Formats: sequence, structure tokens, C-alpha cells
Amino acid sequence: MAIALSHGGATQYASSERSKEILVGTKEGVAILQQDAAGAWKLALRTLPDQHISSIIMPPKTDLVFAGAFHGSIHASADGCRTWERRDTGLTQDDVFSMAWVERDGGVRLYAGTEPAHLFYSDDFGGNWTELPGIRDVESIPNWSFPAPPHVAHTKNITFDPANPDILLVSVEQGGLLKSTDGGHTFKDLEGFHDDVHRILVHPEDSKRIFMTGGDGVYVSTDGGVTWDHRTDRSDNIGGYPDTLVLHPRQPDLMFIGAAHDNPGTWRESHYAGAKISRSNDAGKSWNQVKSGLPDDLQGSIEAMCLEDYGDSFSIFFGTTSGEVFSSQDGGETWSCIMEGLTPISKGGHYRALTTA
Repeated sequence: MAIALSHGGATQYASSERSKEILVGTKEGVAILQQDAAGAWKLALRTLPDQHISSIIMPPKTDLVFAGAFHGSIHASADGCRTWERRDTGLTQDDVFSMAWVERDGGVRLYAGTEPAHLFYSDDFGGNWTELPGIRDVESIPNWSFPAPPHVAHTKNITFDPANPDILLVSVEQGGLLKSTDGGHTFKDLEGFHDDVHRILVHPEDSKRIFMTGGDGVYVSTDGGVTWDHRTDRSDNIGGYPDTLVLHPRQPDLMFIGAAHDNPGTWRESHYAGAKISRSNDAGKSWNQVKSGLPDDLQGSIEAMCLEDYGDSFSIFFGTTSGEVFSSQDGGETWSCIMEGLTPISKGGHYRALTTA
């Protein structure tokens, strides 16, 4: 079995045993990493080299792998990422930032989010895509933007209520957090936080508990998004600009977060993101850095993270704009770099702020 590590794709996997193949979304395609019998990881193959891969998903009930590309639409592979075909009929936006899937009505629905911020779905594994225009009917849309040129907001993250596939939460960067209770046909703005929303997770045992990272810290809601508690801010030691966020599906109070020291505007001046990994054992009430085995200073930004649960243990992986992949096999206590020298693992042009050339 394989898992995937990408900025805007799936972040949680449940497997019968530890996977020995990782599909990594990079600025120059999908990098396929494989682990040998001695435990070492190698770059086995790179495919779609002319595409900046933003998201990878592997939905159930099919052997297809889907890759969303920044400036490159949606591609699907039926042979383990060796060959690809475009599957974007009906998709009217080519800059794909996020993809997700959910099981519903006996089938699987795929979602894709784009720049500009639109939302599409497919009920036939990407054969046809239909826009959900309700995302653009919310009151906040006149304020949607993005700090970097061309100042156009994008659909960054799509997640679901585990108890009800009709309930969607969609983050717009920058614009806010939108909630739908009818499968994405209509949306409403949620309020009570800064509008630079990054990731959303819903507690698997209590869907009223929602966790969110954003440009000014971590927020938690215990009432389905009506009100929010601002748990960390830019001065917190986890890092002032949190983005990636994962939780353990069987121990959902156990969470991991990746954060830069400050917002990307500061990266351009210093070519330094100063990323950190932190862990919470109490559902985000408190956080502690976990850094054994990591460089003293991570120059790049952590732009992708995933967790694989395989019964008696779990693995965590994260990727950086410097083209590194790090892994922990002991709950974040220690880390090792399993791959370096890849092209940037990056949301859009984030990596450009960290290069000196």
C-alpha cells in the first residue's frame, strides 16, 4: 500500500501495516519514494515532471490516484502513478489547490478547490466535474484576496463532518471559513477568527469540536463553529504561522502541527521560515515542540504533513519547501530525514520566498 504527502490532499491514512511507498507532491511532479528491506528510502520514480502538484488523493472503491496541479488541472493514474491522463471535463479553473473525497449514498464523491476560489465535485471518479456555485454566494466574497500577486484567493482546504457527509467545511485563503450543510450547494460564513484560514480538522468522535490553523494561530470550536477559542497567536513558541495539522484517528486528542516562525512576508526578507513541529496530547489546549533528530533550524516551510495509523503504531511524515521529507515512527519523539534533494513541496509559489537565486 502507498500513502501520499501533498500540500492540499489527504492527510490521514489507516492501513493494515506500515506502507513502504510514499507519493510526494512536488513542484516538478509526483516523486515516488520506496523503502527497501533495510529500511532506507530511495527515490524510485518521478512522474508528471512538468506539473506543480498541489494535492494527491487515493479514494476508496477504485485503483485510481488523483493529482491536482497548480496551473495544471486534474490528472488520474490507474497504474500506481506511472502513467496519467487528464480528468477535468467540466472543470472551468485550471489552478487546482485542494482535493478531497467522501463516501456518500453508496458511492464516492470527489471535491476539488481552485484559484480563484471555486469548488467542484465529481461522482464518477473525475469523469465529469460540476461546479458548486454556492461557495461564491457568501457575504464575505468582496473581501477575498491574497497578499502575494496576483492577489487572488484560493480554496485551500476541504473537510467533512465524519458523522454527516453533507456537512462541509471549506477554507478560503484569504477569505475565511465556510460551512455547508447540504453537500456544498449553499454555504454560510463562520465568524470569530482572522480571515486567513489554513487547515480544518473535525474531531472524529465529536463533530462539534473543530480545530483550525490560520495566519494568526490556532483556534478551537466546541459548538460546530458558532464560537471559537483562540489558543495560540503569533508570539507562541509553536511558531507564529501554523499551517499543517493532523490528528490520530484512534487517539484524536493527539495532534501534530507544523508552523513557520512568522508569515511569508518575513521569509522574503531573510529567506528563512524557521519551521517547527509541535505536539498536543490534550486536543490543542497545550503544545510542546518535538525536535529530536531535526536540524536546529529548518530553513524551509513545512507545507505538507500526513499520519498513517496501522493498528499497533503510527507514522508521521512532513515535507518542506527545501525538498526534504522527515519521518517519525515513535509518536514524534524522534525524527529522521528520509529524503532530501526533491524539488519544493510547496503551496503555489511559497518556495520562491525562501530562495536566494
